[in-house]
Amino acid sequence: MIQETFAIGGERPVRRLGYGTAQLTGPGYWGPRGDARDAVAVLRRAVERGVTLIDTADNYGPSVAEELLAEALHPYPEGLLVATKGGVVRTGDSAWHIAGRPEQLRAMCEASLRRLRLDTIDLYQLHRLDPEVPMAEQLGTLDALRAEGKIRHLGLDTVTAEQLEAALELTDIAAVQNRYNLLDRASEPLLKLCEARGIAFLPWFPLGNGSLTTDPVCTEVAAAHRATPGQIALAWLLHRSPVLCPTPGTGSLEHLEENLAAAAVRLTEADLSQLGTLG
Repeated sequence: MIQETFAIGGERPVRRLGYGTAQLTGPGYWGPRGDARDAVAVLRRAVERGVTLIDTADNYGPSVAEELLAEALHPYPEGLLVATKGGVVRTGDSAWHIAGRPEQLRAMCEASLRRLRLDTIDLYQLHRLDPEVPMAEQLGTLDALRAEGKIRHLGLDTVTAEQLEAALELTDIAAVQNRYNLLDRASEPLLKLCEARGIAFLPWFPLGNGSLTTDPVCTEVAAAHRATPGQIALAWLLHRSPVLCPTPGTGSLEHLEENLAAAAVRLTEADLSQLGTLG
């Protein structure tokens, strides 16, 4: 039996299959992607279809994805959890700069609040730990913002299990985001820790950056379920662990419907065994 929801921070239940906004921006997550009206339509349809977890970041665009999210959905419907990220500065489509100094994190969070038209961000995730700044200073800044009511829950992106353990000694962590999918399970130790501590795990590249949509094993299992390989890859994540909350992104209404339909796919033990050979 698949658990359909997960409570972020132990208090905010969301449907586990959410939506990510990165694909609403241009190549390299830089600039806009096509007509903004198409992006607005996809975001509104996602919520109509029952999505209650939307993941974005200040550097998708930069700023583009957050602004589109507010344009499409503000005032936000009751029960929708908006997650965003800060801690990385973009200066081009392939230029990413980690920026974790306290004054930088505070400015990024407050800018996201303005763009999203929010008083409080439900889940604010540190996009990358800055190796030049003590973890205690980075998390301390976010804790201060939480105490001010600007953040409700904290998350981390791209960390090891050891780093999460260290972070938990400093503050409460409600979610992590790491690459994890059928072909890449390097973050398995982190997943186990999240299970033990009741922490949401939002896997990025849940479709293997597209590679799983053409994988022969996924294709074979998909045929048996009258599904697509991408749906099988997402269904596998939902079966794999109750803390996994994939947020696949797309700029296409058709692809959105395909992704969300994955929540209805029920894999058998034989399917899971066959798919397990991919890892």
